[in-house]
Amino acid sequence: MSTTHSQAWPTELRLAKDRKTLTVAFEDGRRFDLPAEYLRVSSPSAEVQGHSPAERQTVGGKRNVEIMEVLQVGNYAVRLVFDDMHSTGIYNWDYLYGLGRDYAAKWQAYLDELTAKNMTREPAGRH
Repeated sequence: MSTTHSQAWPTELRLAKDRKTLTVAFEDGRRFDLPAEYLRVSSPSAEVQGHSPAERQTVGGKRNVEIMEVLQVGNYAVRLVFDDMHSTGIYNWDYLYGLGRDYAAKWQAYLDELTAKNMTREPAGRH
């Protein structure tokens, strides 16, 4: 695996009307429909990722989360504001590309983590 940046560059960024999917298209022709829940639980924020792999948090209860705003950060990223008030993750283009490219594996790993930790995707009080 190369350690150089892929320099993924988006050609389209579109939030669905229901605010539950962010579609990102890239110059190489790849297009990803990223669910809000997946983006929220994969947030690159220190709150979720920690400051080392050992500190990474598993976030449950976000099945119904919505993206309220997509805010541009310079030319390199967006900050997503979710309806649970989480807004500290800066999603750069390479990070979004990786989330799209590796969606199946990352989503399954997340579901496995939830199961291992006896957590659920359902919001509190909805189990």
